[in-house]
Amino acid sequence: MQKMENRELIRGIQGKLFDMNIENKVKKNKFTSIELFAGAGGLALGLEKSGFKAIGLIEINKYAAKTLKKNRPKWNVINEDIEKISSFNLEEYFNIRKGELDLLSGGAPCQSFSYAGKRLGLEDARGTLFYHYALFLEKLKPKMFIFENVKGLLTHDKGRTYETILDIFEQAGYFIPENQKKVLNAWDYGVAQKRERLITIGIRKDLVKEKTFEFPVPHKYKPVLRDILIDCPKSIGASYSESKKKIFDMVPPGGYWKDIPEAVAKEYMKTCWNMGGGRTGILRRLSLDEPSLTVLTSPSQKQTERCHPIEVRPFTVRENARCQSFPDDWEFIGSIGEQYKQVGNAVPVNLAYEIGKKIREMLEEL
Repeated sequence: MQKMENRELIRGIQGKLFDMNIENKVKKNKFTSIELFAGAGGLALGLEKSGFKAIGLIEINKYAAKTLKKNRPKWNVINEDIEKISSFNLEEYFNIRKGELDLLSGGAPCQSFSYAGKRLGLEDARGTLFYHYALFLEKLKPKMFIFENVKGLLTHDKGRTYETILDIFEQAGYFIPENQKKVLNAWDYGVAQKRERLITIGIRKDLVKEKTFEFPVPHKYKPVLRDILIDCPKSIGASYSESKKKIFDMVPPGGYWKDIPEAVAKEYMKTCWNMGGGRTGILRRLSLDEPSLTVLTSPSQKQTERCHPIEVRPFTVRENARCQSFPDDWEFIGSIGEQYKQVGNAVPVNLAYEIGKKIREMLEEL
């Protein structure tokens, strides 16, 4: 009985649960935000549901920008290169005074920086996309920021890239103790997907007293594919070749290449057969009783396959969107490849919502 109730809750999260949340209606649009590298809107949508009004969202990909405009016509979506926007007088551009913005959000792709001096500064990041994120901090001085990125940023260039980022945040005037940076798994927060993201939260130093940011507590129930796939609406999706279908027909739900005849697996894997490691992503078929593996930007890649548990095919765009906890009425614009890419690059909506609630609580105290 309890499991059924949990499943109803998960299905609600995909659709109308947010709209019926009285608390969010009261808090709606109380705080302002600007988002960089907005993509298809996973982070922005979660933040909106937790009480933030986006006064600007910057996204260079024209199809992702069209997705944002289609679903939120009133959002100020800026389809432009961030390098151009960051060079403007941002106070005039967004009609907001320095220090008034509540939250800057987004996550720049990680790139190596230069290491000219002992104390790395903003100029050391010039030429990287992070440089423009840092310029927004310098020019607008928001009360808080959320910087999200892949877990691999922690070890990128032997950890020096992330160290440089933290150093620049500190020099820009933000307080980031150890407990304000953490790797969160979306599966812990109402998302039927194992997806780890590095979340860094900054609070402007002049606002800090004794209290620091507290990350959301993991949920007791962790959803699985059964919770989101059974009643998923139909949508466009990729398919396998007939030869690949015949091979996947042999793979049981929850299985992979080791669960089929060795000769068949060896012929399919070719040079991958002699690679080291478990190669568990090859010919991987998911089960209804497990979460999705990390949703990718392509529906079928040989070493990271995710076959549907019941049918012999990749997940559709809408099924991937449900794995990312997008509501069913969120429409993606562009070719099938563009739509898969937008969904795969997104921050899970429910994860963003949970983080946004804690940021809102912090801003209320500040």
